[in-house]
Amino acid sequence: MKFECSTQDLFYGLQNATRALSSRPAMQILEGVLLSCDEDGVLLQCSDGSLSIKTQVSATVAEPGQVILPGRLLTEIVRKLPEGTVTFTMNEKMAVTIRCGQSRSTITGVATDEFPQMKDLSGTFALHFPQGKLKDMISKVTFAIAVQESRQALTGCLMEVTEDSVTMVAVDSFRLARRTWHTENAANHTLKFVVPAAGLKEIERILEDSDEPVTFTLGDKHILFSIGDALLVSRVLEGEFIDWRRVVPTNCGTVLTANVAELTSSIERVSLIISEKVKSPVRCVFGDNMADFRTANTIGSAHDTCSIAGNGGELEIGFNSRYLLDALRVIPSEEVTLELQN
Repeated sequence: MKFECSTQDLFYGLQNATRALSSRPAMQILEGVLLSCDEDGVLLQCSDGSLSIKTQVSATVAEPGQVILPGRLLTEIVRKLPEGTVTFTMNEKMAVTIRCGQSRSTITGVATDEFPQMKDLSGTFALHFPQGKLKDMISKVTFAIAVQESRQALTGCLMEVTEDSVTMVAVDSFRLARRTWHTENAANHTLKFVVPAAGLKEIERILEDSDEPVTFTLGDKHILFSIGDALLVSRVLEGEFIDWRRVVPTNCGTVLTANVAELTSSIERVSLIISEKVKSPVRCVFGDNMADFRTANTIGSAHDTCSIAGNGGELEIGFNSRYLLDALRVIPSEEVTLELQN
């Protein structure tokens, strides 16, 4: 095997591919990155067993071949290389020499026979929409995904695709986040599937804030995302997701509006004396054009107010301040509507 390519392009490809590496791999081979080169360039692939990422890098290939190299070590070596062209050469003992400028490193590789193959989902139904839109939707809901839950489906995010919309829903035992994108011709039939949180977070990191398309293809047990030169395959979670439409309250008796920045600042100030060791709820009283927040614990007490539009009728509710702040921090508009039910 022998090829040369840009150090910047190779580092970018390794950054994306190695996102699939597990901190505690089930097999030693899953600590590595599979390098495969032919006339089309270099393919980089990593997997943790349930999530696989493959990226393509433009390269001039003199001798095709493939090998598995330590993923994180290779990424650090390439990170430190000067800008320019890097050359990879492998001998018959699978020792790979990396040359760039005055730098030279040699890593011993292993055979690729036992490396898990990426699922082939070609020929199944594919959907397309802008990268920036998917990135925004993921960022607005993942905070509500359950971390530990007896129902495995709740450790992922539900995606519902209809003819004219794409909806993402995340829920744990205390809160629910939903984001919907209305579009034309999203799909010719309804799709519902649950993507694990780990896969979604890596997808979000690879996506760009652009109108360039991302394509996802759904198989029986896996989903493939195609993002530029990167392919990501994740298993989908089995089991029933919560019927979120029955959980969301309707016909709330109290509807208020508030400035997002002012409301966030008030709750943040009151929350300063709350910690993981000393927890206490924030008591919220919604009055006439004013919201009153206070909390007290063994450390001390705090009180703050915020202007609102509307009359809450002195309705008092206790909230976990972190849950409130998590939601407020992903609201893109200047104002938020609060619908309250006693």
